[in-house]
Amino acid sequence: MRKDDTMTDSFGWTISIDAGGTFTDAVGRSSRGDIKVAKVASTPDDPSRGLTNAVAALAEDGVDLGSVKLVCHGTTVATNAMLTNSMGSVLLITTEGFRDVLAYRTGSRPQVYSLTPTQPTELVPRERRLEVAERVAADGEVLVELTDDEITRVVEQVLEHQPQAIAVSLLFSYVNPDHENRIGERLRAALPGVPISLSSDVIREFREYPRTATTALNAALRPVVSNYLASATAGLAATGVNSPLQVMQSNGGCVPAQRAAEQAHRLLLSGPAGGVAGLLRSAREHGLRDVISLDMGGTSVDICLVRDGRAPYATAQVINDHTVLAPTVDIQTIGAGGGSVAWVDRTGRLRVGPRSAKAVPGPACYLRGGTEPTLTDAHVVLGSLGTEQLAGGLTLDREAARTAMATIAEPLGMSIEQAAESVVAIAMAHMTRGVRKVSVERGLDPRQFTLFPFGGAGPLHAGLLLRHLGLHSVVVPLRPGLFSADGLLAAGIRVDDAQTVLRVGTEEVLATIAQWVSERGEVLRSQILADGAQPDSARTQVVVDCRYLGQGYEIPVTIDDDQIGELDVLVKLFHAAHEELYGHASADEPVEIVTVRLAGTGDLADVTTPAVAVSTGSADRAELGRRIVHVPGEGPRDTPVFDRDRLAPGDRVDGPAVIAQMDSTTLLLADQIAEVAANLDLVITEGTPR
Repeated sequence: MRKDDTMTDSFGWTISIDAGGTFTDAVGRSSRGDIKVAKVASTPDDPSRGLTNAVAALAEDGVDLGSVKLVCHGTTVATNAMLTNSMGSVLLITTEGFRDVLAYRTGSRPQVYSLTPTQPTELVPRERRLEVAERVAADGEVLVELTDDEITRVVEQVLEHQPQAIAVSLLFSYVNPDHENRIGERLRAALPGVPISLSSDVIREFREYPRTATTALNAALRPVVSNYLASATAGLAATGVNSPLQVMQSNGGCVPAQRAAEQAHRLLLSGPAGGVAGLLRSAREHGLRDVISLDMGGTSVDICLVRDGRAPYATAQVINDHTVLAPTVDIQTIGAGGGSVAWVDRTGRLRVGPRSAKAVPGPACYLRGGTEPTLTDAHVVLGSLGTEQLAGGLTLDREAARTAMATIAEPLGMSIEQAAESVVAIAMAHMTRGVRKVSVERGLDPRQFTLFPFGGAGPLHAGLLLRHLGLHSVVVPLRPGLFSADGLLAAGIRVDDAQTVLRVGTEEVLATIAQWVSERGEVLRSQILADGAQPDSARTQVVVDCRYLGQGYEIPVTIDDDQIGELDVLVKLFHAAHEELYGHASADEPVEIVTVRLAGTGDLADVTTPAVAVSTGSADRAELGRRIVHVPGEGPRDTPVFDRDRLAPGDRVDGPAVIAQMDSTTLLLADQIAEVAANLDLVITEGTPR
């Protein structure tokens, strides 16, 4: 489509942008089905610049920025700020006597058998934790009234510290938030412009340490996330984009940028969650319900197992030693990206990762100043990656890769090719272990699942993973390097709410819960539509955390909205879930309802896949040439290289083969077959049973 044609597109465009550690990916879709893509280098010093560079690249390719109706964005800003401890300075206000909750944590020792245990970092230093004289009981009854004079005293103390953000987490405020609200009101009046996070707004759940830590983390991230989203919004406006900006959350759904800044702790898995949303959409297109995603970028690998068509969710996550209470897509992350540095430790062992060369300086083969050998350099040495120009104008330099690989080959007494094969083998071991963590260690057989590898480096290991794990098959998406970005649009809007109950299930209790679900459900549906979801697409899902009375941990039970008031149904579902998870159930034990969770979702836009003509089945026209590839475990082979853009539905490629494209490379081993599906995805299977 010519650029002039896009200018008359009255239906408009949507843009999805995923900012990763190495590349920032963007996908533009018009309502007529036209698709434009861009992949530019990330800018770690100012991530918003990478975002605007990606949008500018789309404009050069024909996207009319003036007709953009929606921008969806996945970002790692919150994650990086937390991992590097570059968050805002926070002042925490707690109930008198509970100043040290962040230090005591859960009271357990993370390193039980260590003779030299390390103390986890504290989110807020002790001198910046203030106490307030007040007390609320577990049932919400006020035991010690909060006086105006006490509020005045605390506010004066806060003014002395001049914090960048304030967190307020009072005892049992998830039941009775009155005291928190009064303190928050006075603080906002005294410190206009300073972010103030109340635990009763951030998370209405029990367990004192996680609730306090989540509130403090939200406060600490808000200055960072707010500044970034303000810069991103201004940058988009400068390019001519004046549409709403939706930001991906850890829960797999988007939220408007303004609320994303207020709920910054919900963005910690913003980037990887977009890939899971795309996975669910692609799995449905292929009629698959049991799939595993492997999102491999330059820094890390994110793995998610989807069973029976449903993404797994966790109610809490631990990042950098801190527990965060927030609905999160359950993703296993390992440090084994394309930029993972290979090194020899003091004992003479070869190690790969978790340290990464990142976007700057990057792998040695990028010729951007990097000198250390990486996984990408190993593939360039082996020939599985060629020297053709890639995204962002990159041309891989084989001699630079060999020079870097020689720094580990010499001390190991190996040839450069042997060292490169060893680097790939270790990275494969990391990935295999990651897949087993989400499958075998949970009692599931990975051979019954189909793997979806994506990200710039994922398809490069598709054939190796298929063989090592004995998977049913592998599906490589049409645009693997841009898959997470494209998945952002498929995610839609999501708003979460929760309320701790802590009462034994009775008909009376269930009736009260059903009323709360009904009232909050209406609020959530209204919010979803106001956030930009398509009419009639708003829906809600209820999950009830239950446990046997006296147990310490609960099990989530999904139940239909109209069945939430039926005690028999809920108890039956809980017993079944307990039986599946632990191998037994106690039908005579009373069931305690711990927390009720409500998720509201809605669709942002229709994703139209353009029709593609069916091929005759021959892939010869797509062959670019041949090169020697040192296939790991198989030795050097004269291997054909195919241009994926020339492949059509029905085409078949027999391994060994390399299938190259702008944003990724797919490697097939001998006896493997890749067939092009109707939507142009590659379906890879073993030609000979192994």
